[in-house]
Amino acid sequence: MQGSVLGWSLTVLLREWSARVEDVSRELPHGARGYQVLSAVVHDAPPTQAALAARLGIDRTVMTYLLDKFEGCGLVERRQDPADRRARRIVPTDHGRRVLADLDARVARAEDELLSGLAPEDRRVLVALLEHAAGGAEAPGEDRCATVARYGLTREA
Repeated sequence: MQGSVLGWSLTVLLREWSARVEDVSRELPHGARGYQVLSAVVHDAPPTQAALAARLGIDRTVMTYLLDKFEGCGLVERRQDPADRRARRIVPTDHGRRVLADLDARVARAEDELLSGLAPEDRRVLVALLEHAAGGAEAPGEDRCATVARYGLTREA
């Protein structure tokens, strides 16, 4: 396979996926970036605000402002870490969980639309193959968010 065909295909899909996720998450503070943060808070439960910033490759100052907005919308709460009073744990609210569940469903629909040119079984195979191939980019013991952060894919432009 020519590298240019693979690169072009992945670029087109990523750009279109990003635009669609941005569109469905536009009501969330910081759009697609906010979706990534809320998803990490709900699904992965990062232990602290600093750990969340590091995990997603977001500057700590930017993360502070982003979480301020999330708190103001009732999506998350900052709670003092009982083991370290200087640290804050980020905890999703029930409202934040409901908002994310809705966004997850909307993102899934957007992904289905993006891949609508493929039969359902082909979509499943494509996603499985991409996930397997992307696993090769992970360092041993590294989680997915750390891999993405290492490549700078979640940083502010």
